[in-house]
Amino acid sequence: MIEETPHAARPAGSTDMSMTSVRVVYPDLHGYPRGKDVPIGEFDRVAEDGLAFCAAIMGTDLRHTPVVGGEQGYPDLIAVPDLTTMTHLPWEPGVAWCIADVHPVQDGPRPADPRGTLRRAVAAFEALDLAPIVGPELEFFLCVRDPESPNGLGRYVDNLSMVYTVGPQADPQGVVREITEALASLGLGTFAANHEFMNSQYEINLRHGPALIAADRAFRLKAAVKDVAAQRGLVATFMGKPFNDQGGSGFHLHVSADREDDNAFADGDGVSPELRRFVAGVLAHAPALMAFLNPTVNAYRRLVPDSLAPTRCNWGWDNRTTFVRVPPERGRATRVEVRVGDGSANPYLATAAVLFAGLHGLREELPLPDPIDGDAYGLGDAAGAPLPASLEAALDALDADAYLRDAMSPEVADTFTALKRFEIERHRTWVSDWDVAEYLHHL
Repeated sequence: MIEETPHAARPAGSTDMSMTSVRVVYPDLHGYPRGKDVPIGEFDRVAEDGLAFCAAIMGTDLRHTPVVGGEQGYPDLIAVPDLTTMTHLPWEPGVAWCIADVHPVQDGPRPADPRGTLRRAVAAFEALDLAPIVGPELEFFLCVRDPESPNGLGRYVDNLSMVYTVGPQADPQGVVREITEALASLGLGTFAANHEFMNSQYEINLRHGPALIAADRAFRLKAAVKDVAAQRGLVATFMGKPFNDQGGSGFHLHVSADREDDNAFADGDGVSPELRRFVAGVLAHAPALMAFLNPTVNAYRRLVPDSLAPTRCNWGWDNRTTFVRVPPERGRATRVEVRVGDGSANPYLATAAVLFAGLHGLREELPLPDPIDGDAYGLGDAAGAPLPASLEAALDALDADAYLRDAMSPEVADTFTALKRFEIERHRTWVSDWDVAEYLHHL
């Protein structure tokens, strides 16, 4: 499954003369792009020295509260542009786009670093002469601002049975097509797009590639979708379940591993022991993986029976009701699909966590349980142990999984856990519209 085309590289000294600024961004723990716009005349210096940011950004929640970082005195981190990721932004003429790696300042504390965590996971595979290959699969909703709709947001297209449709009826402003064409022109691996199953839900397909490149593509896809939608006066969201009357948006990860330019998960017309051990590792750490694959309170509202999202720890042959599906393609296309991810997941943390879990199975040659046949939702306990049904339960599982916490690093695991437990407590004490509708009149 090797992907031949890397990033569209553009070294600092040879940046296109039409460029006026370089947008240097990096992912925070939420997967949100943080960064600075740099005038083109200053970029050579930035490329060498990096950009300073308060490291507490990695411990700041989505309501702008610095949960972690104050105890260290709010030190800096340095974001150094990865020049191999330099490309231009078709939807913002004159702007180039570059992903940065983050580092501590001199001997300062190591920042929680999602991209660096994935780099370490890849290096661990390389120590086994394996190169992890990943194909991200993301869904999202497009919304319009509407004061009359709940939360002030209506749906861009609100018709039933639009799944797998294209053209003006599915995308009246051509927004999804524009994003797909723009990212494809940059060599970022977008190759198809369509309206998905839910009303105003879309999917833009990304080609598989080396794990870090694949995560960069998913990170950039999410940023591009939201930016272009904003330019059109729309709101795009990868939030798992934004509407009560619709299902949710997933983030599926297709994973294989190459060895000497051949797929190590393939074995003739069948699957290799490596694939089985990888899946066994993923299942062994499934409860803890849920924290990174479903990292919001909202994410667990989409994990219900008959949703094509798994609710138990299991696997199956071409079975979309299981946690891990082994698609039917063989040979070079042999792979596993981890189906539980939520659209809100950080592509770097989700990919790294799955790879580290699978790596444990490969190293320890963990045995694989029997596959699930048929509808896993109707099999009860025979379909495997229930997955955590809330973010709090998933964080408890992560706290109990010493291997995965250590693999992801204390900086990432501890900061992530603190952020998310703070989020849970804010949610617990917040009076919602459901509370008011349910209780205010009668009680």
